[in-house]
Amino acid sequence: MVVVGSSVAGWRAAQELREQGFDGRLVIVGAEPHRPYDRPPLSKEFLAGKLQPEELALGSEQEEADLAAEWRLGVPAARLDTRRGAVVLADGSELRADGVVLATGSARRSLPGGAEAAGIHRLRTVDDALALRREIHAGARVVVVGGGLIGTEIASTCRSLGAAVTLVDAQHLPLARTLGIELAPLCFAQHEDHGVRVRCGTPAQRVLADDRVTGVELADGRVIPADVVVVEVGAEPATRWLRGSGLKLRDGVVTDSGCVTALPNVVAVGDIARYQPAHRSHTVRSDHWSTAMNQPPVAVRNLLAGHTAAAFTGVPHFWSQQYGSTLQFAGYAGPKDRITVVDGSLKARRFVATYQRGGRTIAVFAMNSPKQFATHRRRLITALTNPGPAASRAVR
Repeated sequence: MVVVGSSVAGWRAAQELREQGFDGRLVIVGAEPHRPYDRPPLSKEFLAGKLQPEELALGSEQEEADLAAEWRLGVPAARLDTRRGAVVLADGSELRADGVVLATGSARRSLPGGAEAAGIHRLRTVDDALALRREIHAGARVVVVGGGLIGTEIASTCRSLGAAVTLVDAQHLPLARTLGIELAPLCFAQHEDHGVRVRCGTPAQRVLADDRVTGVELADGRVIPADVVVVEVGAEPATRWLRGSGLKLRDGVVTDSGCVTALPNVVAVGDIARYQPAHRSHTVRSDHWSTAMNQPPVAVRNLLAGHTAAAFTGVPHFWSQQYGSTLQFAGYAGPKDRITVVDGSLKARRFVATYQRGGRTIAVFAMNSPKQFATHRRRLITALTNPGPAASRAVR
């Protein structure tokens, strides 16, 4: 078995292979030179200097020893030869495989201009986070381009370190696509309350730089001066190396409800998998940590069975910490969903809200209400994973 990808989805898949009884040769391929580590803290505690690299490790020495795996780290996969049953690495070497787990995650997008200049950063790896951490200090002018989940976390962390932060986003409100236009203003207000300048509604056009970054130019011609620029304008699934493999690629690797591709001996998990949830009428792709953790048990079971014996029924969820507030979300929200506050108060920024579509709750969001969120999330999971015929029709 070859697991391609050494982040959380790949690590969990390798563990599941052993736990589910596979005792043959197991090879783990990773583009980075590091053993598996946890990525969510990179934009929060790790960037703030509260954690060190060794504290991010996903497995202990004993757990790694129990895997009895061969590690091929620092050499990315370059091609999947399904006809010959081989994973070809960038150094030209080949790994013959009876089964393959695809877990290569996603890659950050960039902006035009000055990509190699000092002071320009993208936050994907622990090395990225270390490089950014060295440049954040009191008074540094930091421009974060991208108001998504990672971008807003970085803005919050940089501000807590005393940097002068500007957050730029093409949308009119940060996190509007994720939370909806009714709740996104609360996140906007948090940034402004903590001294972050928010420039929304006009996209960044390019990064300006000589030997070092000097600023960010917006589409309307305005220039925001910067000592440090962090580009977080989204990510795309790392599937380029799979072109020509015969697998169906569409914003990810297309799989069935059990994470199985068109080839029964190839499964995909985590950011890279565009799967068919058992409780949804169309395919989805989730780049959240929870999905990367929860898909491998099902995918590995199907890989070892040689067919789809089980479906993945997990509901995506995430949490974030920004400016001392805890944000939690679960489900599948859309821009036209009706949002209702069911517990707490928006004014107090301590509440739970649900999202309804066709008379059915399909998502839940909470700010600073972790216990209440847990209760509503359990109800949501029950509703989504055990739908009646009418409910199934309503969610489409």
